[in-house]
Amino acid sequence: MWHKRHGIKVPFSANSILCTGASGALGGALASLHARPGIALNLWGRDRNKLDLIAGKIRAAGAEARQFSQDLTDGHAAVDAVLKQDVEARFDLAYLVAGIGDTRAPEDLVEDPLLVLRAAQINFAAPAAMAAALAARMAERGHGRIVLIGSAAGHHSLPFAAGYSGSKAGLARFADALRIAVEPLGVRVTLAAPGFIDTPALRATSTNRPMKLDVDAAARRIARAAERGKRHYITPWPFSALRILDALLPAQLRDRIMAGLDP
Repeated sequence: MWHKRHGIKVPFSANSILCTGASGALGGALASLHARPGIALNLWGRDRNKLDLIAGKIRAAGAEARQFSQDLTDGHAAVDAVLKQDVEARFDLAYLVAGIGDTRAPEDLVEDPLLVLRAAQINFAAPAAMAAALAARMAERGHGRIVLIGSAAGHHSLPFAAGYSGSKAGLARFADALRIAVEPLGVRVTLAAPGFIDTPALRATSTNRPMKLDVDAAARRIARAAERGKRHYITPWPFSALRILDALLPAQLRDRIMAGLDP
């Protein structure tokens, strides 16, 4: 039996949902997409005020919302917390959205090493460890879906965002390996790699971002891709073409193009 909402079909079996990064624009949009009576959402977020707002919106739609804040630089605590919540919630669907998009400061020649470390912890290590922990639980139950939010930047060697693009590249490879391991056990894993999403954070840092996606449209596309069992979903489509072009260009030409990019 299926429920149709915002143009996507959502199975009633996905009654218990985890969404990290829910205080952010994309995480909040994904959580809101599933809000309806009979659904319980565990919302993780750094900004408690924004998390209160999205939780209120979800409750107004008739769903149950539980709020939680966890520093993802403490990976051990994040894994312990998600496993404890899974004991009670028995998650059917997990959106691991939380991440940071910090890049090299204009006055720096290379990125601050602590920025690189933080990007690796929040964008790769924590979500990968949480996904592994949840995949094991879901495999024991024989079903479940995990959606990891990567980035189109993970397909390119961006000199002003080595930490960000590197962490997202690592997440993409991990997601594919995890998918191969748990798909025979009834667990689906999708890596979503969006391009630029029109959020307040993006507008605050730059106005020169081509092919920007509306955040609600991005959420609908990602949810639809996960429902269809996509392994690796890139949106909008021109970023798929850029990924292929990056791989085909001669190394010296590609390096010159990348070196000329601005943050």
